[in-house]
This record gives sequence, C-alpha cells and structure tokens, in this order.
Amino acid sequence: MSDWQNLLCFGDNLHILRKHIATESVDLVYLDPPFNSNATYNVLFKEKSGEESTAQIAAFDDTWHWGLESERAYHEVVTSGPAYLSDLLQSLRAFLGQSDMMAYLTMMAIRLVELRRVLKPTGSIYLHCDPTASHYLKILMDAVFSARNFQNEIVWKRTSAHSSSKRYGPIHDILLFYSKSDKHKWIPQHTPYDQSYIDQFYRHVDADGRRFRLSDLTAAGVRHGSSGKSWRGIDPTAKGNHWKFTIENLEKLDKEGRIYWPPKGKVPAYKRYLDEVKGVALQDIFDDIPPIGAQAAERLGYPTQKPEALLERIIMASSDETDIVLDPFCGCGTTIAVAERLNRRWVGIDLTHLAITLMRHRLQDTFGPELSSYNIIGEPKDLEGARALAKQNRYQFEWWAVGQLDAYPAQDKKKGPDTGIDGYINFFDDNSGKAKKIVIQVKSGKVGVKEIRDFRGVIEREGAVIGVFITLQKPTRPMNEEALSLGFYEPEHFAGKRFRRLQILTIADLLQGKKVEYAKLLKMTHKKAERKSKKKVERKQGVLIS
Repeated sequence: MSDWQNLLCFGDNLHILRKHIATESVDLVYLDPPFNSNATYNVLFKEKSGEESTAQIAAFDDTWHWGLESERAYHEVVTSGPAYLSDLLQSLRAFLGQSDMMAYLTMMAIRLVELRRVLKPTGSIYLHCDPTASHYLKILMDAVFSARNFQNEIVWKRTSAHSSSKRYGPIHDILLFYSKSDKHKWIPQHTPYDQSYIDQFYRHVDADGRRFRLSDLTAAGVRHGSSGKSWRGIDPTAKGNHWKFTIENLEKLDKEGRIYWPPKGKVPAYKRYLDEVKGVALQDIFDDIPPIGAQAAERLGYPTQKPEALLERIIMASSDETDIVLDPFCGCGTTIAVAERLNRRWVGIDLTHLAITLMRHRLQDTFGPELSSYNIIGEPKDLEGARALAKQNRYQFEWWAVGQLDAYPAQDKKKGPDTGIDGYINFFDDNSGKAKKIVIQVKSGKVGVKEIRDFRGVIEREGAVIGVFITLQKPTRPMNEEALSLGFYEPEHFAGKRFRRLQILTIADLLQGKKVEYAKLLKMTHKKAERKSKKKVERKQGVLIS
C-alpha cells in the first residue's frame, strides 16, 4: 500500500464503508456515534409512528428516530446479517418496540457489521458511548465481534464532580474495547508515578542524582546451583532463600554500581532506578485526562469534541506507525488529527459538509506543509456534482458552498427563522480591535434582481461591509447592475484599495478557486487549531511524550 492516500469522506458512513473501504484493510477503529444522552428514558423508549424517512443525523442534531431508514436497516440485518445479531435484534425489538433507542441500536448494528468486515484480524475497535445506551451496545458488540473478543469496558472520567438532583453525579463515559481476534495488536501504556509514591519508595539518591528504590536480591526456596552459594560472606540458604541472580551476575551488577550495601551484617539489595521503570501500567479507569477547557488551544467549538490525549492513548495502545486508523463519525476530526501527528494513515467519515470543512481547516492549521496528502470523497468536483448535492440536500449544499470561501456557517439550518445569512467572515483591516463582517447568502434555485435587492437589505441590517451572493445560475445583467449600485467599501488603512460591497460569485467561480475580494490584516473565521509538528514519539520512564 505504498501509494496509499488518506481519505476524508462526506456521506453516510454505511455507504462509504461498503463502497470505498476494502475488507480487512483497517488496523484500528474508533467511533463516537452521536446520541442524545440528555434525553430521558421516557423519550427514548416512547414508540414512534408515521412514515417519516430520516437520515442518520443532521449537524449537531444527535437524536435517532424510528422511520423508514431504521426499518430498512432492521430488515437487512435480520434477513442477511449474522445469525446471533439477527436473533438479538428481534428480541430487542420485542422489548423496546419502535422507539428511538431501537432505531439507534438498529442503525448501529448494520454499521458494526461493516466495521468488523474492514478490520484486519490483528485489528481493534473502540466504541465511545455513555451509560444511557452502553449496556445495549455491549450486547450488540458481543453479537458482532463475539464475547470472547471483548477486552475492556473503559471508564473515562470526562468531567469533574457536580451536583445532580436525586442521584449520583454522572461524570463518566464508557469505551467498549473489542478485538477482531485474539491476535490483536497491544502496546502496553503507562502513566507516571504519583509524586507521593516516588517520595515514599524511591527515596534513595545516588551521587549522580539518580533516584532509586531497594529491591530484594533473594527469593524464597533453596537451590543447589550458583544462586544457592554464599557470596561476599552471605549464605542465603541460612534463611531458606536463594539469590535471584547467579554469583557471576551478582559480581557484574556490583561492578556496575547496582548493588546497595547496607550496614555490616545486613543483606545487600538491588537498586531499581526510577528512570528505568515505565510507570504504572494503564488500567481500565482513565481519570487523568480532563475534558477540553473552554479556553483550551485545541477547542474548536464542536459540541462533542474529545480531547486529543484520549485518542492519543488509544492509538498508541492499539496500532503502530503507518497503520490505518478509521473514524466513521469523525466530527471535528480529533481522531484523524492525532493519527496524522502520530504518523498513522487514516480515514475520516462524516455526514455533514460542515464537519468536513472544519476538518480541512484543522488539518491545514495544525500541520501546515507537513500535512500528508489526502483525498476528499463525496464533495462536488464540478457543476454537475454541485447541482446533484443541491437537489439532494439544500442545507448540505449551502454548508459546502460556504466552506469553499473559508467562511463559517451562520446558523443551525433546522432551528430558528431564516435570517437570510448562510455564512459569515470576520476580519480586521485596521488596529481598532473591532472586526469587520462579511455576510454570505447561498442560492441553489432560480434567482433574479429581486433576490439581490433583498440581500442588499440583509447587508445593511447586519452592518456588514461586504455581502457575497453565491448562486448556481449565472447572474443576469440586472442582477450585476443592482449589485454594483451598492457601491464600494474603501478601507481606511489601505489607501487606493476599494472592494465591491455586494459581490456575486457563481458555483463555477468557487470550483475554479475564486474567493471574496477584501483587504485584511487578519481573518477570523474558524477557530484555528494549534500548530503541531509531526515528530517521532519518544518515551520517558516508559510514558508517552511528544
């Protein structure tokens, strides 16, 4: 696979997996499937009726509903899926009915089957969830991956303690760790010792400043070989013991300064140096990785963003460099960003162009010229593709178009009234500290001079210095004349520069790389990801550092 290129994919991950990901080609899968954990059980277990067809999810709308999509998935798994999974889903449906919970489990089941297919025999999968559905997901995983390949239920303490009405405070997530087989890769991870532990046990210090603890040189049981003989006047058999090393190795260790000699008459001890131990072997409770703080450099504003340290731990434990890491619900791209930094190959899939745009910016901002090449699957490459996307899903078309200008989406498309703004750019062209605004409107249907007049009103209402009108159609002469009549914006600190206040760009323009024309000292659209270098990972005391 020397010609491998990483993949960033827009679309339903079920379709992407089936069409683009080969059988047994992936080394590690991490998935954090969206789920409305704030919904109550009364909502989740309420049966739904009607024939409304729902897609997987929309941006940030993480509730799954029973409808035609889940009904089709249910029938496919029951009639064509593994026998254990078919029996399980039928039992669950008898228990849960046509509820949101059943829809969620059905849509997950059909995807887990595909994820197992693409995993190598040495591969592993981590499913991130919360206690609302983790017990159901575990039996799904048992049915798909086999209970004998269950490795761990990992508890991640995702937040600090907080009060909760009439119950204990919910502060953890669950990660279900399964392997494809008993041949899965496993690289043990360690965490540093607590300072109190170091102070208590590694309290001795050599002349060169190295800290060490004392370890027995003898073990129970009498032996008659070299390790059972007297050494330096000390007979281990007197107390029913033997040396842990041969006499020859004891002499060697002493020459190396590895033997601690206590006051006369006491048995010597072995020096176990702090800088030679790996630390504490990682256990199945992660309480040392805090959530992303509100002002953290890695926070990008995505609602369910997970800390990079969590993904770093998983990727380091279950994959090697150049292995392929897959995230089928990659959101803002934490998994693929960490995989890139740790020199893994990667595949990221998401259902929204909003997420794909965010990921493109994150990768570029983080790695710059060091970024590995990657292909984007599912984005329009020509006018025909753009028209098809607009016809299929107008909201996705608008998010994609806004993303081509490196702009930020203006609103949740499914909530609130239409304000006439689909995107915006904030920028600075002076040192006042106050940002100027560019507003963007996207139209996929028929347009004329009326739409330009209406957009003029939006520009004025929003106090924007520039408005950008994006259209699939070529603008008419009256549209261009109306746009030109709004005049020009002339920035005070860019003498002689002026920019049309209402700019019309066609989708053909965007596909050719044309951008908004404006002067800027600094643009602020997406929050920039922190720049990081792709370095070989190093270890200190067996603990990952980078």
